[in-house]
Amino acid sequence: MYFRYSYLSKLNLSYPITYLNGISVQRATLLYTELGIKTCNDLLNFFPFRYIDKTAFYAIKDLQPNSSEVQIVGKITRVKSVAQKRGSRLVATFQDATGSMELVWFKGQKWIKDALKVNEPYVVYGKLNHYNGSFSIPHPELELVSEYKKKLQTKMQPVYPSTEKLTNSGVSNKLIRTYIQNLLKQFFDSITETLSPDIIDNFKLMSKRDALLNAHFPKSQENLAKAQNRLKFEELFFIQLQLLRKKLINKTKIKGFLFENVGAVFNEFYSTKLPFDLTNAQKRVIKEIRKDVASGAHMNRLLQGDVGSGKTIVALLTMLLAIDNGFQATIMAPTEILATQHYHAIAEMVEGMNIKVDLLTGSVRVKKRREIHANLEDGTLHILIGTHALLEDKVQFKNLGIAIIDEQHRFGVAQRSKLWKKNTVVPHILVMTATPIPRTLAMSVYGDLDISVIDELPPGRKEVKTVHRFDSNRLSVFKFMRDEIEKGRQVYIVYPLIKESEAMDYKDLMDGYESVSREFPPPKYQISIVHGQMKPADKEYEMQRFVKGETQIMVATTVIEVGVNVPNASVMIIESSERFGLSQLHQLRGRVGRGADQSYCILLSSYKLSEEGKTRLKTMVDTTDGFKIAEVDLKLRGPGNLMGTQQSGVLNLKIADVVKDTKILVAARNTAIDVLQEDSNLSKPENTNIKIAYVVLSKTSKIWSEIS
Repeated sequence: MYFRYSYLSKLNLSYPITYLNGISVQRATLLYTELGIKTCNDLLNFFPFRYIDKTAFYAIKDLQPNSSEVQIVGKITRVKSVAQKRGSRLVATFQDATGSMELVWFKGQKWIKDALKVNEPYVVYGKLNHYNGSFSIPHPELELVSEYKKKLQTKMQPVYPSTEKLTNSGVSNKLIRTYIQNLLKQFFDSITETLSPDIIDNFKLMSKRDALLNAHFPKSQENLAKAQNRLKFEELFFIQLQLLRKKLINKTKIKGFLFENVGAVFNEFYSTKLPFDLTNAQKRVIKEIRKDVASGAHMNRLLQGDVGSGKTIVALLTMLLAIDNGFQATIMAPTEILATQHYHAIAEMVEGMNIKVDLLTGSVRVKKRREIHANLEDGTLHILIGTHALLEDKVQFKNLGIAIIDEQHRFGVAQRSKLWKKNTVVPHILVMTATPIPRTLAMSVYGDLDISVIDELPPGRKEVKTVHRFDSNRLSVFKFMRDEIEKGRQVYIVYPLIKESEAMDYKDLMDGYESVSREFPPPKYQISIVHGQMKPADKEYEMQRFVKGETQIMVATTVIEVGVNVPNASVMIIESSERFGLSQLHQLRGRVGRGADQSYCILLSSYKLSEEGKTRLKTMVDTTDGFKIAEVDLKLRGPGNLMGTQQSGVLNLKIADVVKDTKILVAARNTAIDVLQEDSNLSKPENTNIKIAYVVLSKTSKIWSEIS
């Protein structure tokens, strides 16, 4: 609730914005709901998104007939109302020593007319109009020279983000500017330094006060650059400090289960059951995990690996380590299809060993559920694989040693933590993703995790050849499909699924299915169809037909984006490929290229392509490297979209940008590492400023509780 403070001797930036002149409770509420501005500190850290450079004053005789924005000093000599077809317009004659022009208003004429002072010097700013040899400025910004001189002088005018509701309620850019000017005048001496003298000296940073002043009201382009650099560094430094401290606490204070033994189970599997030789990258990652779980500290590790790089075998070997040391293990996947695939793959690999594996999803019957619950609690069930169903209160482990989360960005923070709480002691955590995360993003979102990367594909895998074709090439694409099917291969045809228009997508899918059926008629050809509106049992039946090779073509929506492993499928055709994001296209392409044969991905699109659409499709044709693709995706979509809604709040930065400010981010992280290595509790006198700011931020900023 907003309220106005009585006068206090020391001003505090945590005061509500109603403390400032001119901000009523109603206006404060509006600023909070529209822009999230509640306190004076929020307003101080509400930065302009662009600046109007008002370095020059123009004489009327020097104006050029273009649509630029100009600034002129002169006097209003006459004001009149002029009738027009609809209503009227207010026209003021404005002149300086070199000539005259018109200022025009179509709205708010009465109060503007009353406010205008004739023969008083004004600073006028606005967009120039040129008609019939005369100049005019519609709805100009006007300020008496006497008022202009009293204000914080700046040659560059800040422009702040706004909303339609604010504009309609009279909260203009000029008004926000005035609020911030008032705030800086009142609170300038209350702005305290947040970084240590050493950091400021090392990076030649502007002081905090000067940086805030110049971020809002820069005297020059150079001052603005220095101010933004200082504030970006600070913002990224404190995020990294929080992440690294969290990681330090996890390592030193949270005890983890000790997996001392590499025992009979692990060794038997490694020597007799391993289906292929591990890549050097897989061996490196397993060593990193073994070191973690044998240290006595709690493991909290992110495993990144491109599509088909062999994360599942790493997950299984990690779970076998847990079993060798008397613990249970679990894998949680975001979809029933993916959970089922993990179950079948793992059950098949450990067949003949004394290891019990089971599957728990929403469609498991009550009788089977009871059996799973009982086996979990008495410890006879070693590995449980499942979906969100694992989070139910009835699911209780005897001694869960490791929890593995696949495609972890699909789960919310609360969901993930519910899994940890299945034990009195937090189990080791391994989170996996097949969506490679650019380094800058990984540092910002997963900076409190140790990160392992499988950056090598298993031997014998051939790179998938990718081509872009327009709809008009469909007949040649059908011919290519026939040729591949003749060789005994199978084909996916995928249609987009956009939530807002499920009916339309379903129609697209069914139309596509009918046209494919005409080109590939039975009995010579058999076609499976899979989409989100099918019952799980029907979906599974169709999937299995394709897996067994009973059908040569699978027509599907993106339900097959993850979770279908058919080594014999060599062609992926993506319809309306311009409607997919890069990450989805890359995931879909990863469904082929799983066998020894050459595989192909054909991106079909219409001729109408946006520039971004062209970039996405060209990127897919040019590279199969998931990390390069993720970098392009980050530049196109920004970090919030890339992380999905569950974690977009993590990167709701005030001024920094993890895409553009990579160098600053790396410097901020390295500085935070150095500070914590020297002073993990921030207790040294030189780090007093940092500690005070850190404590305040950890109490007030939403970001601190949402990371990882």
